[in-house]
Amino acid sequence: MRADLDIIANWIQPKQQVLDLGCGSGLLLDHLIKTKGITGYGLEIEEDAITECIRKGINVIQQDLDKGLDNFEDHSVDTIVMTQAVQAVKRPDLLLDEMLRVADEAIITFPNFGHWSCRFYLLFKGRMPMSEALPFSWYDTPNIHLCTFKDFEALCYDKGIKVVNRTVVDNELKDSWAVRLWPNMLGQVAIYHITKR
Repeated sequence: MRADLDIIANWIQPKQQVLDLGCGSGLLLDHLIKTKGITGYGLEIEEDAITECIRKGINVIQQDLDKGLDNFEDHSVDTIVMTQAVQAVKRPDLLLDEMLRVADEAIITFPNFGHWSCRFYLLFKGRMPMSEALPFSWYDTPNIHLCTFKDFEALCYDKGIKVVNRTVVDNELKDSWAVRLWPNMLGQVAIYHITKR
């Protein structure tokens, strides 16, 4: 189990209804079902990942997140999770609205473009940064809206979204005192727990 998924699991209460956007192979949902007794669905667009979810017994729907969540009613689940996908959708701001319409709370993770390695890469190489968290070239990356932690928090502020909890982890997806002290400089992946309340 990835360290960031363990952190997410700790923020989800037992027996909740959880919707995982871009659920991949269903790793997190499988873990939450087994350890927290949640009921959940995953939304995924990649056919191989959907096949893996079905093999694990995960309820999964093939859906393009860029087309919204119109098939879900207001407050129809307790928590929505989206790991490493917000930067890959066309309108992250609109998807955030949709997430907090469908659920009372959301948990989002994304790579931090403000990490020192990205800053140095761009400054000294003059090219778009590549790292463990951002492994793609500029021309084949699924990441079309890269942001820093400060950018994301500014968006939350503009939308009246409350940050309930935030954790920042390093390239090994682990928390440390240094990362907590300088999150926007040393954190590679952000994990935010947000609500409209």
